[in-house]
Amino acid sequence: MVAVTRLLRALRGAVAITEDTPEEVASQVEALLREAFAQNDIATEDLVSIVFTATDDIGSAFPAQAARERLGLADVPLLCAREMKVEGALPGVIRLLVHFYTERDRHEVKHVYLGLATGLRPDLVI
Repeated sequence: MVAVTRLLRALRGAVAITEDTPEEVASQVEALLREAFAQNDIATEDLVSIVFTATDDIGSAFPAQAARERLGLADVPLLCAREMKVEGALPGVIRLLVHFYTERDRHEVKHVYLGLATGLRPDLVI
C-alpha cells in the first residue's frame, strides 16, 4: 500500500460585487467558492478554515454567512475582516484565503479571481 501525503495548502481568490445587497454578496461568494473548490478538487472534509475580507463599501451581509448557508460550511472555521482602504483600489471586492489539505504541490494550487476581480492578480488568473 502506498501512503498518500496530504499537505496543508492555501489558495487565494476574489470577486467584485455589482451592488451591495445580501443576495449579491451571497451569490458571488457562492460562485467564488464553488469555482475555487472545483478548480482544486476540494471537498468539505479537506477544509481547515476560510478567511474573507471585504472592502469598506460592503456592509449588507457577511461573506461567511453565505458560505455557511449556501455551501453548508457550518462546521468549518470562517472569519470575516475589513480590507485595507487604499486610494484607487477596486471597490466592492470580496477576497478569500482558503486553507485546505491536498496532495497538490504548491505550484499546482489554482487561485480563482472572477469577473472584475481578475484584474487584481492577472499573474494568478488561469
